[in-house]
Amino acid sequence: MTILVTGATAGVGRQVVSALLDAGATDIRAMTNNPARAALPAEIDVVEGFLGRPETLPAAFDGIEKMYLAPYPQTVDLAAATARAAGVRHIVDLAGPPGSWWYSVQEAVEASGVAWTHLQPGEFMENATGWADQIRSTGVVRDGYPQSANAPIAVADVAAVAAAALLQDGHRGRVHELTGPQTLSRAEMVRLIGVALGRDIAYLELDHEQTVDALTPTKGEYARWYVEGMALLAEFPQPATDTLALILGRQPMTFAEWAVANADLFR
Repeated sequence: MTILVTGATAGVGRQVVSALLDAGATDIRAMTNNPARAALPAEIDVVEGFLGRPETLPAAFDGIEKMYLAPYPQTVDLAAATARAAGVRHIVDLAGPPGSWWYSVQEAVEASGVAWTHLQPGEFMENATGWADQIRSTGVVRDGYPQSANAPIAVADVAAVAAAALLQDGHRGRVHELTGPQTLSRAEMVRLIGVALGRDIAYLELDHEQTVDALTPTKGEYARWYVEGMALLAEFPQPATDTLALILGRQPMTFAEWAVANADLFR
């Protein structure tokens, strides 16, 4: 059984490859835009391809039974249809609930007729690295909505669930809402980064428009959507789920653990 990982050198895809290897998978194909620079283990079949270039997909999908589909809404309809034509029998995708920009991934995969598993992760803990430059250079965080609260999850934990869904029975036709183990405000996350660094980090609150302006250089057209989500989470915090623990039989990484493991990024 050959498993394809799309976006295999991106943040989540690379971790899915590692999680599959850790779980004992031996027939893995990794699709990447630049195989020469992939730096993947020798036992991985690395092929050139990119979801944004649909003409590269038929060859990459040939002979694949199951696949992890990275979120690329711009061409997801073509990717899902190509997977069906190639004989793919199960797609595990990174999607999102209605109203999110990733929801189109979920819709396209279901419309293709291929068996599916949708992963709907909360915000990645790794997004906190967006504060790293500020913390390193000024020792404070300037951001909006300090009480905006969600249950962030580590990318490695999302990847572990993706691997389980690809390798184990019982996941087809299921939506897995994935979060970390606890709901934290943005201010609490900054405090925990400070604990990992051994010092206090102030959170200087920006208003809504200032926050949009601050995030536009990195998030582009999605900055306003992201800040509107922050405002909503300040009013309606995201609760933590136990989905990951039920699937993997262990607790997900805490943000405090993540902050300690990644403290050097903020020094």
